[in-house]
Amino acid sequence: MTHVVGRRPTHQVHIDHVIVGSDAPVVVQSMTNTDTADAVATAEQVKALADTGSEMVRITVNSPDAASKVAEIRNRLDDMGCHAPLVGDFHFNGERLLKDYPDCARALSKYRINPGNVGKGVKGDEKFAYMIRTAAEYDKAVRIGVNWGSLDQALAKRMMDANLALSEPKPADAVMKEALIVSALQSAQKAVDLGLPENKIILSCKVSHVQDLIEVYRALSQRCAYPLHLGLTEAGMGSKGIVASTAALAVLLQEGIGDTIRISLTPEPGSARTQEVVVAQEILQTMGLRSFTPLVTACPGCGRTTSTVFQELARDIQVYLREKMSIWRLQYPGVERLNVAVMGCVVNGPGESKLADIGISLPGTGETPVAPVYVDGERQVTLKGDNMAAEFLQIVESYVHENYGQGGKKRAPAKIIPIQNAKG
Repeated sequence: MTHVVGRRPTHQVHIDHVIVGSDAPVVVQSMTNTDTADAVATAEQVKALADTGSEMVRITVNSPDAASKVAEIRNRLDDMGCHAPLVGDFHFNGERLLKDYPDCARALSKYRINPGNVGKGVKGDEKFAYMIRTAAEYDKAVRIGVNWGSLDQALAKRMMDANLALSEPKPADAVMKEALIVSALQSAQKAVDLGLPENKIILSCKVSHVQDLIEVYRALSQRCAYPLHLGLTEAGMGSKGIVASTAALAVLLQEGIGDTIRISLTPEPGSARTQEVVVAQEILQTMGLRSFTPLVTACPGCGRTTSTVFQELARDIQVYLREKMSIWRLQYPGVERLNVAVMGCVVNGPGESKLADIGISLPGTGETPVAPVYVDGERQVTLKGDNMAAEFLQIVESYVHENYGQGGKKRAPAKIIPIQNAKG
């Protein structure tokens, strides 16, 4: 990874089996949208997110009903063999919930605290202190998450007033961005003064516009050694949310900024919550920072590819590979680096297929109705007929078993690819 000039090495935070910061791989995080008081539904969604690849999952802890179910959710997950760390998202009443429900405080692996809505004045300081001391008592990590939409208004006003007193005041938006950073850094220092070790703290300063996020995190990364959580808050729905998040996070990640990421997508009606995990993984994998699942190279189609066969096969193979990864990840270490090409005509088909581990070049319009399959750059077989898709998937299965199975030539040593925190 290319590190931004002057970026100091971050502290390394251990959150159960997941390592965040320093030279550890960037960690994928997500958040449930179930009612945490419904322990069954929440545990099921956490497991679905974890099975997709979320290495930490945040849950809302906003009421006594929610807090009372956190330990049960943790137990249900453990019984299902899901050990993803749970992060408790606290707002307004976190100190009371942690005090009244100690099982909740113990079951969570990390607390998320927003300084802007803990409380005002002395009372707010006391509530913040209680949450930090609780984290220290139970040896929990804390993310101090400052948010553009809930910034500490007292701090913002003080900084605005001080700016107006200058002979050459800065633009208001510049002061607000600085207030985000100051809030995070001052809160982190308060946490350390209260007894929370520096290697238990992660910071975030979330905003909803791409250029603002890049500017804030560049500045924050220069002024602290804490691991940083990246995310474009309120990114939006569908392609807008995906594009905006990718545009912001890719720039920062390329500069070595960011230790955990979340893609805050507004779910399409009826869509799976797991989409945000897939997008986060694809950002990291396409940038070459990590590997999660085999990549499928496919052409976009043109006038030469009026048949939908290659589109359907590309879709089916991509779905098939992702579904298989829950099993393959354990059986075939290193398989996440597999590259499969599904091409639609003779123009680029053979060339791309030869460059992939396994590639198929399907016939385009007017071409001979046969599909050569290339394995490790060599033409191995030619498929034809209505069963080409099934036959190609069988070739992929055999390739994975032979190359990534026990003794396979591409099998990665298990000690290099830990299950929950692999580096690509």
